[in-house]
Amino acid sequence: MRRIVSVWLIDWPIAVWRRSAMRARRPASPPDLALDPKNPFALIRKSTRGAAILHALNPPARAAGLRRGQTQADALAMIPHLICKPADPEADARALTALAVWAERWSPSVSVDPAGEGLEGLFLDLTGAAHLFGGEMALLAQIRDRLAEAGARARVAMAPTPGAAWALARWGEAGDEGCIADDETVRTLLAALPVEALRIDDRTLTQARRFGLKRIGDLYPMPRAGLARRFRDGDGVGLVQRLDQALGFAGEGLTPVRPPPKYRAWQAWMEPVGDTEGVEARLTELAADLSAPLVRDGQGAKALTLTGFRSDGRTTSLSVRMGRPGQDPGTWLRLFREAGLGRLELGFGLDALMLTADGVETMTARQGTLEGEAGAKQAENLAALIDRLTARLGEDRVLTPEPGDSWLPERAESWRPALGRPPLATDGDGRRPILLLDPPEPVEALAELPDGAPVRFTWRRLSRRVTRSDGPERLSPEWWRPRPDDRQVRTRDYYRVEDDAGGRYWLFREGLYGREFSGTPEERAPSWWMHGMLR
Repeated sequence: MRRIVSVWLIDWPIAVWRRSAMRARRPASPPDLALDPKNPFALIRKSTRGAAILHALNPPARAAGLRRGQTQADALAMIPHLICKPADPEADARALTALAVWAERWSPSVSVDPAGEGLEGLFLDLTGAAHLFGGEMALLAQIRDRLAEAGARARVAMAPTPGAAWALARWGEAGDEGCIADDETVRTLLAALPVEALRIDDRTLTQARRFGLKRIGDLYPMPRAGLARRFRDGDGVGLVQRLDQALGFAGEGLTPVRPPPKYRAWQAWMEPVGDTEGVEARLTELAADLSAPLVRDGQGAKALTLTGFRSDGRTTSLSVRMGRPGQDPGTWLRLFREAGLGRLELGFGLDALMLTADGVETMTARQGTLEGEAGAKQAENLAALIDRLTARLGEDRVLTPEPGDSWLPERAESWRPALGRPPLATDGDGRRPILLLDPPEPVEALAELPDGAPVRFTWRRLSRRVTRSDGPERLSPEWWRPRPDDRQVRTRDYYRVEDDAGGRYWLFREGLYGREFSGTPEERAPSWWMHGMLR
């Protein structure tokens, strides 16, 4: 039986605003009347017509007769001392998403409730997991109490469908204690609830009341064909479909805020852990717990995320990636040490930790040979080194060259992250320099015409006499790629030269004597450039 928990966050925009205001408040600042829970307080926003309306109310404002959607002018006429502040729906949505991630301590599948204007709820898919928390009633009590400690008052309910859980969380008779329904009792429990508990729009609700349909139970004996024709809201989800979704006759999908990981391990404790040593000790246990199912299924993890659930209702996380799939807990622990467990923001302490395998691949067995054993071991050691350097420095700091679609040296290679890609085999004959001068530096050279190597050149104000040379290596111009300085693209002749001091250089002449382009003698004259030093 599917078990869905609906969490209704009462006054969620008010709670988000209060937390933000208290963080921004300075110790010497005067008292803010809006932070006093005894004063009537409301958040306002602009309606589609441009009028200021009430977006959220605290309990004293609701007790005075105010309601959401009422204009600010009418509210101030009823309560002149009402305190109003501008609402921030985007901040409310961001805070709700962060709370959904924090709620993954109970379920890997947590969805934001899209019903209504306030986005004040969550759905948790806890099918088959309630026994891990002492039973369904104990689980609901734990969710409610932990949210209250984090500053969010909530009502919770569990049912076989999202629609039934949503209705019972808001109108269930159990109140703040939480309501539980199963396949046998859900129909009876929903029958006493008002029709608006089916998440219908205002037009459909007004029409249903006009026909005397006030309770969900009033819809049970009605002909379904007639209901389907008369009640249909604007987005195509009619009253009958909402009723079928609540009773389980029609399916309703939930979209988690984060894709549920297939492999995860987690632990929770009564006393929060507030130091890095304690986190590392529990990470060792989590790594062993996560490795076991991976080994059983023949899978290896390529990306891991350690999520810490703080006692103040927030989360902190640290991720590492690997070039090759692995199952070794010791390797994972070393990577997290390299990434820096001290980067976790522990706050007042963590009361739960979760380790997830975000990327997995099938482990393939490799047959070793006597000839290739040393090479395979060297490749494994290199991959492990790249993993550790990437975890410590970042993926954008550990790079390896990648060949490009150009024969010009400055375009022949580009840099890419080395993680997951073995470095390319390099040319070890020394015919080209390992590092290039970027940009090439001008050289004054004396050479034999038309294609002779330089016999003397001046570079960086020092004159050098060439004793040995090799070349030319001619590279034709890429005419389809104009130079950024609008100069004409010319043929290059590269030479490897050695001076009388033993220095070896890689020079090139740009342009051919009298055979490329037209113009003044200065424009036709070739130029010499230094592109790098050879080994």
